[in-house]
Order: sequence, then structure tokens, then C-alpha cells
Amino acid sequence: MALSSAMLPAEWLGRPYYALDAYLKNTYGHKCYKIALDAHMTCPNRDGTLDERGCIFCSAGGSGEFAVSGSDIQAQLEAGLALFGDKQVGQHYIAYFQAYTNTYAPPHRLRSLYVSALEHPLVCGISIATRPDCLPEPVLELLEELRGAYPDKFIWVELGLQTAQEETALLIRRGYELPCFENAMENMRRLGIPVIVHVILGLPGETLAEILKTIDYLNTQQPFGVKLQLLHVLEGTDLAQLYRDGFFCVLDKEEYLEILVRCLEHLSPDIVVHRVTGDGPKEILIAPTWSRDKRGVLNSLHRKMRVENAFQGKHYQTE
Repeated sequence: MALSSAMLPAEWLGRPYYALDAYLKNTYGHKCYKIALDAHMTCPNRDGTLDERGCIFCSAGGSGEFAVSGSDIQAQLEAGLALFGDKQVGQHYIAYFQAYTNTYAPPHRLRSLYVSALEHPLVCGISIATRPDCLPEPVLELLEELRGAYPDKFIWVELGLQTAQEETALLIRRGYELPCFENAMENMRRLGIPVIVHVILGLPGETLAEILKTIDYLNTQQPFGVKLQLLHVLEGTDLAQLYRDGFFCVLDKEEYLEILVRCLEHLSPDIVVHRVTGDGPKEILIAPTWSRDKRGVLNSLHRKMRVENAFQGKHYQTE
């Protein structure tokens, strides 16, 4: 049955989409915060296995610029907790393995990293950012083992899809085709491990129609969550050179909000929205500079959706 704005689910807590913040409050009774970690990994797109240049949008830090510093995971968690000071932010935190590809290591090393985070008394679960082509059977066996060993904590896997358009995937040097992603999704379903899918909005050459095809494709995969990420042009990336050469233009704020609202309207209402914009490290962000005002972007999004009577799943079509 299609939703209407007058009957939005109570668990959305007043927002026109099911945000991660609402999901966590419903689950734990209070807000939970992520602590971004750097497990000092690399990536097959950087170590020569597939390429040495990385995806064209990926910074030298492997998207881990916001990770806290520390010699090991426990030290990083303590450093992350210290950033909150005396602020009352709830009693649980998510250990987010963010930088580079966080299943791209021998299972014994991965076990040590993941267990270090799961053993922390304030950590309610771990979120592991990785690639669908970096989930071999030994890693799957490890994830299954840990899911059973820590039944009171969650294990999420975040997969970088970025786009369902194969032509764009070649341009951004994603390094795998859709059947690889689908196989990873099937393996995660088999293990009962929730998946968050990362999608970039505003990739060079993609039209709104093509972006919505990615959302429709995502609906067929039915992940637990999705991150809708504004394309950032960062210093030191191949994308930055394409931008300076005039190969593409970044979205302005109104263009992005229009695309974002249409995506949310087409997105299944069962999928938790983990992100609707994104942070570009200010010291290396080239464009779009308007994205630095994250609170302003969120306020504008909510206002636009309210005025347009827009909400997640408004145009979602079930078979």
C-alpha cells in the first residue's frame, strides 16, 4: 500500500523519511554517535591488484579524513569518546571502520580489529566500509562467527555501489560490475548481516533519470540502509582535474535538493536513510562549497519536502 503524508510511520519521528537517527532512537531509546576509525588498510584499486590510482573521487585518505588518531582500535575509540567531553550524548556508540577497504586483510588481522571494537562496553555495534569484491569466503566465515559471538551487538557492512550505471562505473574506476555487488548482497542476506549501500549523487554525466534507475535498482536489492552522498570534488583526486578541465559541473544547492527529494520519493520506505548529504574535509574540498553548511542543507531539504508534500516512498512502486 502506498504511503501518504498524513499516515507517515510513527517510527520516523516526524521526519519525511526514515533517518538513521530515528532508527537508533527507536532501537536504543536515545541518540547514538559514530566514531570513525582508521584500521590502516589499503584497497585493490590502489595496491595494484586492480589499479594504483583509486576511484577518481577518492582522496588520499581513502575517505577516512574524519577518523580519530591512535595506535590501535582501543586507543582510537578512547580518543573518539574524549571528543564528546562531558556532553550527554547517550550511552552507545558505533565503531565505524571507515578509511579505505576494511575487509581487505587476512582474517586473523580482521578478527583482532573487529573484536577490539566489539569488546568495548560503550560500543553497540560495528559498521564496516568495504567493497563487494573484497568479501571472500574466509571473511564471510569470520563475520558469521562474530555475529554469533556477539548477539547483543550488531555488525553492519557498508558497500560502495555509487551507481547502477555501468558506463559511469567505468568512468569512476569502480572496478567491479553489478553481478559482483549482487553476489555480495546475497551473501550478506544469507548470513543475516545488514548492508548499507553508498550511492553518489551528481556523478559526471548522469541525468536524473539515470540516478533514479540506481534507486530503483537499489530497491530490488532491499538493503537495510542507504547513504545518499553529494559528489564532492577533493584536492589531489583525478576528479579534481576533470573538474578544472571543465569536463563536468558540480550541482548547485537547489539542483541537489531536487535530485535528493526525487530519490527519497522513489526509495522504498523500508530502507533506513543513513545520509542525505555528506561532509567534505574543508581543507581539501574544492567544490561544491555550499555543502559546508550541512545544517543549512538539512533544513532546506526538510522545508522543501514539507512544502511539496514529499516523503520517502511516495513514488515507490512494488511489483
